[in-house]
Amino acid sequence: MDVTVLRPDELTAADLGAWQAMQRAELTLANPFLAPEFARAVGHQRAAARVARLCEGGRTVGFFPFERHALGAGKPIGSGFCDCQGLIHLPGHDWDPAELLRACGLALWEYDHLAAGQTPFETAGTPGARAASPVMELNGGSHTYLERLRPSVLRTARNHERRLARDVGPLRLDFHAPDPALLDTLCRWKSAQLRARGQRDPLAQGWFLAILRELFDLPSESCSGTLTVLRAGGTPVAMLYGLCSREVYASWFPAYDTRFAKYSPGILLHLKCAEAAAERGIAHIDMGKGTSRYKDALKTADLTVTEGYIGRRTPGAVLGRLRRASSRTAHTAINADPRVHRAVVRAVGAVDRLR
Repeated sequence: MDVTVLRPDELTAADLGAWQAMQRAELTLANPFLAPEFARAVGHQRAAARVARLCEGGRTVGFFPFERHALGAGKPIGSGFCDCQGLIHLPGHDWDPAELLRACGLALWEYDHLAAGQTPFETAGTPGARAASPVMELNGGSHTYLERLRPSVLRTARNHERRLARDVGPLRLDFHAPDPALLDTLCRWKSAQLRARGQRDPLAQGWFLAILRELFDLPSESCSGTLTVLRAGGTPVAMLYGLCSREVYASWFPAYDTRFAKYSPGILLHLKCAEAAAERGIAHIDMGKGTSRYKDALKTADLTVTEGYIGRRTPGAVLGRLRRASSRTAHTAINADPRVHRAVVRAVGAVDRLR
């Protein structure tokens, strides 16, 4: 296997075409977080971003987007906000993870959203927890999707829809509203939501907003930032910023105007988004790892993503494993005490805003 490590901006037009063709050939690789456009946007903001091009017999067989940090510590490209990770490859292609890490100058590669079908990484590495990533299946059309939902979910949603239309005005969905001002509004809603929940707010960081804006309305069939807006009487009541490919709508930042919370506008938004996405041939909406009330109500299946790492037999890999173990111990201790957790989140948020 011949491996060439590049900065994302060094990918050629031929590289981009080969990468996108691999994604089209396999649905598990069609997630826009695995697209070259996402890698390039991250590369413009993170100096550690790299892409390994894999060739065999003069033919390109795969691309591995990653970040290379001190002491050979490797992470997925966009680590911390990338909801799908792995190696993009030709159908049926196998690879040697240890050889790949060596060629990339990595002692260890950690992942927390490893896509399905990345068998070489899982068998050669140390897989950890598995988690569900709820999806709304649309490949049978929106009617088929709605038939799979619990009747009580649809009944409640229809009641909320009628009440919202009566109290505020007729509902209208814009599947994609290329309006930067609306994107700014969504970011304010989401930041307020995250702070209220005591969660870290990535939207407080300028470099992260730069990534969102670079991807926003990008003219690409592999990865385009899409802002879906639900309006009532002309007023935006709920919005979703996600990344779209031909087959997958990856939900990233959903939020709603809290003035309309009693109408469950987030659920209404997702239901109408499902109808519009199905009309465009999108196979599923990936709502992202983790559980919540709206995900449990709307999902029709779960994808499985894996957390773990793979390391070589080097001192750097040993240090990485020790750091990973101590980090997990610290996280456990922090999460065990709500007061400590809130204090840490506030401190991290303050640092993010200073950046």
